[in-house]
Amino acid sequence: MEHLIEIRDLRKIYAIGEEPVAALDGVSLTIENGEFVAIMGASGSGKSTMLNILGCLDTPTSGSYLLDGIEVARRSRSELARIRNQKLGFVFQNFNLLARTTAIENVELPDFYLGRLGRSARRARARALLERVGLGGRGTHTPAQLSGGQQQRVAIARALMNEPPVLFADEPTGNLDTKSSIEIMNLFTELSNEGITIVMVTHEDDIAAYAKRHLVMRDGHLIKDDGGRGATALPVGISAGGAA
Repeated sequence: MEHLIEIRDLRKIYAIGEEPVAALDGVSLTIENGEFVAIMGASGSGKSTMLNILGCLDTPTSGSYLLDGIEVARRSRSELARIRNQKLGFVFQNFNLLARTTAIENVELPDFYLGRLGRSARRARARALLERVGLGGRGTHTPAQLSGGQQQRVAIARALMNEPPVLFADEPTGNLDTKSSIEIMNLFTELSNEGITIVMVTHEDDIAAYAKRHLVMRDGHLIKDDGGRGATALPVGISAGGAA
């Protein structure tokens, strides 16, 4: 069976001063279509490095990474950019919306760069996606006219524009209040139930609980993978937010 994501013996080494530091140290795993995965761990555990490599924002020092059957570990920056635009959607903690651009124009951006749709079809899809995330009446609003939760919904709609097989989320509720966080995670749950693959980094146990599979990183190693069997039983001495 061909996995959506397959990494083998992945390593990422940074030179800090005279000492090499292994942000990832021999990590192997697979992720299937339709999974909702949370990556947890303390600051410096390697979870953000893992997400950056899985999202083709960075390359590993060594090891193999197959995305949808394609080896991407040794691709050039331009090749990785093309893969990101065609196959991946991203949702960030800080939303990363264009400040002077309306919600519907922000949602249109991925296809503007990919050029898959004509202008009217692009606008129609962006409008439908805003409806999907509950913002059908806010298309002409700029980010400054939207709440944090609404901005994140626009970011999710934008991430879905090119129909990517996988959606990556980096601390997607980190800048939101509790009510907005619950609304965003309920939306992720709905998308997961529709078959969209979601890989999310979070340090919050209550946010990770929405995922169906939980990975725990420590010191560049994958130390826990519950394989989708419900809530993670974290090892003694560690929580999702950091060491006990």
